[in-house]
Amino acid sequence: MEREEKSEGSSEVEQPTLFGELDQFASWYREWVGMPEFVQDDLQSYKSLIVHFENRGQMEAFSKLVGQTITFRTRSIHYPPAEIGHYADKRYADES
Repeated sequence: MEREEKSEGSSEVEQPTLFGELDQFASWYREWVGMPEFVQDDLQSYKSLIVHFENRGQMEAFSKLVGQTITFRTRSIHYPPAEIGHYADKRYADES
């Protein structure tokens, strides 16, 4: 299939946008003027590793060594123990 070459004198037709004039959606900008900048702290771990145990006794010994409960359902632990925030059930409310 051959590409059509644009002639020098042709005027391009501007494709209409999905929402028409976008200025009507710029009201969000006026709401955010003067708001403080959001800063997200880096909460990633320094190092993660996988530990394998040959038997239950080794798992229990490791559990005592680190001072944390480890069961067959334990997927991960933090050392030292960390308080994990749960935010799925939180909501922000307007106090005005």
